[in-house]
Amino acid sequence: MFLFWLRTCQLGVKSLLLHPMRSILTMLGIFIGVASVIYLLAFGEGISRKASEQIESLGATNIIVRTIKPAELNLSNNSGGGPSVTPYGITRADFDRLKSTIPTISDAIPVREIRRTFNRGGKRVDGRLVGCTAKYQDINRLKLERGRFIEDFDGKNRLNFCVLADRVAVELFGYEDPIGRTINIQSTSNMPVPYTVVGVMEHKDASAGIGGSFTSQDFTNDVYVPIETFWARFGDEIINFSGGSVEAEKVELSQITLQVSHRDHVMETSELIRMTIDRHHRRMKDYGITVPLELLRQAENTRIMFMVFMGMIAGISLLVGGIGIMNIMLATVTERTREIGIRRALGAKRADIVRQFLVETIVLSVVGGALGIIAGLGCLPITKQVWWLIATYLPEMYAALPDTVRGIEPIIVGWSIPLSFGVSVTIGVVFGLYPAARAAAMDPIEALRHE
Repeated sequence: MFLFWLRTCQLGVKSLLLHPMRSILTMLGIFIGVASVIYLLAFGEGISRKASEQIESLGATNIIVRTIKPAELNLSNNSGGGPSVTPYGITRADFDRLKSTIPTISDAIPVREIRRTFNRGGKRVDGRLVGCTAKYQDINRLKLERGRFIEDFDGKNRLNFCVLADRVAVELFGYEDPIGRTINIQSTSNMPVPYTVVGVMEHKDASAGIGGSFTSQDFTNDVYVPIETFWARFGDEIINFSGGSVEAEKVELSQITLQVSHRDHVMETSELIRMTIDRHHRRMKDYGITVPLELLRQAENTRIMFMVFMGMIAGISLLVGGIGIMNIMLATVTERTREIGIRRALGAKRADIVRQFLVETIVLSVVGGALGIIAGLGCLPITKQVWWLIATYLPEMYAALPDTVRGIEPIIVGWSIPLSFGVSVTIGVVFGLYPAARAAAMDPIEALRHE
């Protein structure tokens, strides 16, 4: 029996090799289909993983409350008159209230952010001044390159200490060691105030905007100071002069990151937070709440739908490849009508004819599928090579792409390999049945008459 099947396979391969170009073009459809399944699912997994990492970086047990400037609030007017300042956003009272009244909150980290210019000598850098506590580093997963981060002692004594993000350190100090040196930060009266550098952070990629209440954050131009020092030196009312106009705001806190004692309490705690803040912010909607755990669940559902969608697109490629196989095999049946008649006249049964043509279609599908898997496994190095070519020959296009897009790497989904290969073989059988059955149904006498 084994020798019989081996002989049938040899005969099928020999028949395919008689027309190598036609066989290669027939396999091409299956090759593209299988490679597409692996590629699309790999890119889908890579994109989903990148989105999940950004959400996870916010912390699955964290709840983030941010100040949002109401759309109807206008805090700017021309230099002809003084600025009209209307306070908005979350307050220190909100911070104390949430921390003391909701038992499932284990910790709360206040943050205040403003735009400022940082100076050293003749060098200037525009960036974000962040008033924070020592726990801000862990919450945002920031890593130190040298020195130390802000400590509670610095805040209690309202010391003029600061920690620089990597780009600020390079712009202001170049190759010098910034630790122990001073930079000047523009005060509310536009007077420079010296701050001693105690630490420098490693580079951290910018985070994408997540939800309507959490905007993207770029950590590369940050300078961190103790939040108590921030309140003492800058206060709540910030006035900026630029381009002949005055812009003013009165905000106590830009953000509160609340840590929940257990993951199971996150959703109910977020509702309690919303109810608590709503009672004191009925005048305007000036805050937003981001729950990373909720976003993670949504991201997982989106990932599943995205993968199904990608799989369907790739499945269409396999379907087209199967139709190509059936088309070629039908043409082959017509070409080999006389051969079929001779085989039937020599005693071959219909099952033998069906078997021969099925073997040929399966060989085409298996070889095309195997080559598609090999090409699919190389998606990561191929992708890196494509990015390198774009960066080398189209630098402007490459620079215009967001960091999150350039940072996406395909991740091969393990089950996509056996799935795509199994589907390719199945397609070979299914789309080869009709041509094989048509060949077997030929009348031997009529087949022998065919020219």
